[in-house]
Amino acid sequence: MVNVVKSYKSLLHWLMKMVGVTPCTVEIEPGTVMRFWVPSETVSKKPKVVSKPVVVLLHGFCGDGIINWQFQINALTKKYAVYVPDLLFFGGSITDKPDRSPGFQAECLAVGLRKLGVEKCSVVGFSYGGMVAFQMAELYPGLVEAVVVSGSVVAMMESIITNIVKGLGFSTCSEMLMPTTVKGVKDLLSLGAHIEIRFPHSFHKDFLQVMFTNRKERSELLESLVISYKDIYIPKFQQRMHLLWGENDKIFKLKLAENMKEQLGEKATIQSIGDAGHLVHLERPCVYNRCLKHFLSSIYPDTKK
Repeated sequence: MVNVVKSYKSLLHWLMKMVGVTPCTVEIEPGTVMRFWVPSETVSKKPKVVSKPVVVLLHGFCGDGIINWQFQINALTKKYAVYVPDLLFFGGSITDKPDRSPGFQAECLAVGLRKLGVEKCSVVGFSYGGMVAFQMAELYPGLVEAVVVSGSVVAMMESIITNIVKGLGFSTCSEMLMPTTVKGVKDLLSLGAHIEIRFPHSFHKDFLQVMFTNRKERSELLESLVISYKDIYIPKFQQRMHLLWGENDKIFKLKLAENMKEQLGEKATIQSIGDAGHLVHLERPCVYNRCLKHFLSSIYPDTKK
């Protein structure tokens, strides 16, 4: 029987190639490879140097780059060079190294982007990808010019994740984010969305089969996120930060984003989108894209022309 989610992914990959991005595997170091979707002209037989501003899209924990950003890529490619990586243990990216920290993800991304010829970029991160985006901004200020984050935090304090997980009726973060049953998938999608979307049982079953691979390694990624209160600090970021939030996010609530904006200081701005939850970029893609492009145009004024 045909797996609907697997077939849809294949269709998406074809569509992405039609709008000008193509997959490219980069060896970060021996034992570590990352898959990036990159502007097609940069990896053609006669590669061209990218003249557009570069935007890097970092996905969340339940999917890969193309699944997460399917509604944003085409909206951005006219004025921006769009790079969409799969983070380690998602999609086509893997490592034999033991480090599971967001910092290691950020380090590998920076190496990969530079190998692809990217000297400067803005980074857009959703959920887990937002945590990696913050790390990239802190560790590589010469590479990262600006950051847009949705549904994420700078650092995952143990008290924050405990309150979130227990408040949503789960015992652990892994139980919430890596379901093992069809019911678990339904519960997870229900948490992510503000507007209830009914999918058939077969879709949830197919989603479970395709989207939750590398379970052991992903559990380790989640464990590495949690830090104690005594270890937490908010970096003094040099870049502009824009928090673009779903007003009805049930996981990282808007109030948390407002508090984080104050902690980030005067270079941070915040914007909320109504009738949208954690999956704001998938629930309200047209509004999200308009807000995202407006912010990016303030970083790159030439794109307004």
